[in-house]
Amino acid sequence: MDILAILLALGLLMFLAFRGMTLLLVAPLMAVLAVVLSGSLPPLASYTQIFMVSTGRFVVDFFPLFMLGAIFGKLMDDSGCAAAIAKGVIGKLGVERAILAVVLCCALLTYGGVSLFVVAFAIFPIAASLFRDAQIPKRLIPGTIALGAFTFTMSALPGSPAIQNAIPMPFFGTTSFAAPVLGIITAAIMLGLGMMWLNRRSRLAAAAGEGYGQHEDSMPAPDRTMRERTQVEGFDLAEIDPEPSGPDLPGFALAFAPVIIVVAVNLLFIQLVVPRLDTAPLALPLFGETTIEAVRGLWAVIVALSTAILFLIATNWARLKDLRASLNAGADASVLPIFNTASLVGFGAVVAALPAFAMISEAMLSMGEGNPLVSVAVAVTTLSALTGSASGGMTIALDALGANFVELAASTGTSLEAMHRVTAVSSGALDALPHNGAVITVLGICKLTHRDSYLDILAVAVVIPMISLVALIVLASLFGAF
Repeated sequence: MDILAILLALGLLMFLAFRGMTLLLVAPLMAVLAVVLSGSLPPLASYTQIFMVSTGRFVVDFFPLFMLGAIFGKLMDDSGCAAAIAKGVIGKLGVERAILAVVLCCALLTYGGVSLFVVAFAIFPIAASLFRDAQIPKRLIPGTIALGAFTFTMSALPGSPAIQNAIPMPFFGTTSFAAPVLGIITAAIMLGLGMMWLNRRSRLAAAAGEGYGQHEDSMPAPDRTMRERTQVEGFDLAEIDPEPSGPDLPGFALAFAPVIIVVAVNLLFIQLVVPRLDTAPLALPLFGETTIEAVRGLWAVIVALSTAILFLIATNWARLKDLRASLNAGADASVLPIFNTASLVGFGAVVAALPAFAMISEAMLSMGEGNPLVSVAVAVTTLSALTGSASGGMTIALDALGANFVELAASTGTSLEAMHRVTAVSSGALDALPHNGAVITVLGICKLTHRDSYLDILAVAVVIPMISLVALIVLASLFGAF
């Protein structure tokens, strides 16, 4: 009965989230429903002592990253830096490499910390113009944006400030640069296979004489469905300027500098600053009796994003027409996504407390047959697919099984850095299913349907990341972390 309760609660959570209901309501309701149907735990105690405690712990751990990331993305948008990067890349590559140009634009922006929602709105008008000039079917635009915005830069590339790359750090004592060579190889596989797929689809369309097609490409007004889906992630479409270009765009070098700063400061802080810090006070009860290994990764990303934000403000003071409004909008935009993700974490904590979850956990752990990398991949991909959220599914898995994974890694001599990278890549392997909020939003921005374009999203954001994940696990199992 417990297993049926879990499956029913998960199914309803997926359905209601897909229909646009906020996770702030859906997640606790489904958690309580699972408890009531199982009859094994007291409902109110499960809500206040399990759901809320786990939700609050996630907010405490990761709110600075959500807030600073949202502010950074907003400033990149409002200053015109995002548009300048896009125009610079496209100017170098030209119309004949339209697909690669769009992928690289999305990749540069998301790797620098700009929200994929902002990126999609900023890039779509440019992509539409490029694809029309190159006579590439418009139906390939969502897949192109997906490849650049929510695959390799989100989970594979070392140093990415994406939350999917940050969540494993406190569990494994790693940093955002964990297993850098493995991460780069995995990212190259995703990018290479993704480009092969999209270019082949473009060639087949050209051979069939398809062309761009007859489409209305003006930016869509945010209808109710799109607004609901993006507000689930914390971004209001009405507040995003689809064409932030203007007569006073910064130069490409200046626009790209904040992205370099995020990565460089992150690395320098870990390598040069952390070893010189007095970390003894961290062992005191006042600071949670923790270790520097558990917090250094989070500290590095916080310092890196803060430095990049200060640089953005200093170098774009005249371009930021209302700095206070930009800062306020960025900070406000961080609240809803973290509480939605935290609510999924709370839901997962309640499910994990049900007696039947012990059997599910044992099954997930046993699938690896002694290889913890396979076990963590199975757990994270499954939960990310069910929740339609890479960060939510990953956190549920790590909260429930993180200690087991660490023990398995220790007993088998598996590198925790490899575990980090596999966990991050796993979170983005099955999350982009049809009910995923990012998928629905990108299709809405492009004024296309799942029938028009989901095949390409499925190929570049699900099938190819799964292939890359398998390759990553094989390499990490054979050679360890490097």
